[in-house]
Amino acid sequence: MNAKEQIEKDLNNLSLEEKVNYINDLREFIHQYSPFKNEPVDFVKWVKSDSVTANDYNPNKVAPPEMELLEISIMNDGYTQPIVTYPHEDKIEVIDGFHRNRVGKESKIVNKRIHGFLPTVIIRKEQTSKNDRIASTIRHNRARGKHQINAMSEIVIDLKNRNWTNQRIAKQLGMDEEEVLRLCQISGLEHLFSNSDFSNAWESSDYSEEFEPLSDDVSDVMEQYKIPNESDEIRIYHTYDKWECHKAGFYNSKKEGYTNEQCENEYLRILLNEDLFSSILEKLIVEWKYSCEHYLTNSSMNRIAWLGQAAVCYETGVPSCYSGAWSLLSEHQQTIANNIALKYLNKWLELNKGIQVTIEEGLIINRQVELY
Repeated sequence: MNAKEQIEKDLNNLSLEEKVNYINDLREFIHQYSPFKNEPVDFVKWVKSDSVTANDYNPNKVAPPEMELLEISIMNDGYTQPIVTYPHEDKIEVIDGFHRNRVGKESKIVNKRIHGFLPTVIIRKEQTSKNDRIASTIRHNRARGKHQINAMSEIVIDLKNRNWTNQRIAKQLGMDEEEVLRLCQISGLEHLFSNSDFSNAWESSDYSEEFEPLSDDVSDVMEQYKIPNESDEIRIYHTYDKWECHKAGFYNSKKEGYTNEQCENEYLRILLNEDLFSSILEKLIVEWKYSCEHYLTNSSMNRIAWLGQAAVCYETGVPSCYSGAWSLLSEHQQTIANNIALKYLNKWLELNKGIQVTIEEGLIINRQVELY
């Protein structure tokens, strides 16, 4: 009997847990002789989910919609990435993959499919001090980065051309409908957002598949990450056809006759001129009635950034996709521009019986897309 036949015979006579342990031991033995043994991913070990615990320092918080999307991803695609861990004492601590860990435990469908186990890899031995583990967690989170706007816009265009509704795209990509609409607008193709009325509902009328909702043991923390258009009583909505910023080219992908450098220079020209920036905002908060109502009542977005981008578009027609020019300003120059925008944000709020905000509240960004 050769080794393969012996292994097959052994496995056929084992219970589920015994089989998992046997395979883990076999993989670990092979891993010791692997030319890739210094790479954690070379040995994926399935462990009981109740032995895996969260760390107390993960800076990456995921909003409930993104948690739902992660559950959908794992349900449809399976676990494509293991959970990075640090086994010590009688527990296995998560270094990266806290939300994969939660889905495996809390989603009844996923938990049943993986038999109460989770796929794990062990962090390198030289990274096991707490400082190293914290740094590793942050590196994992930051390395994933953000989805590029243009790339996401192309994905949305493709789905729209396949006759997906905004609601279905929002459900499957973990967005709200306003984000889908914005990505459609960036493409500059009018037909993509012809059915653009906003809805406060998350469910799609053309998509009936049910997903097991995740429980939320940290609801007091997650509350601050609610979907911007879900339950804010003071929020005002207008469809895109009323937005003055849309008509001015705010969501265009380029400005005709301008190079990228020229567009960025327009940002610098306006944001570095305090008097000019202020005079534009003075007019904008009055003349762009619908845009200001729609965006400045959304306390879950960076309203100060929107005002800066809107001011440039109002004056020059340069779209918001060139707002990366902001990084060319010094920290001192950015502070001055932020304070000017804050002044006019509060002026608009005062004129419209809103509550005055601080610089931190004006700059708030609650939406996050990192899932894994």
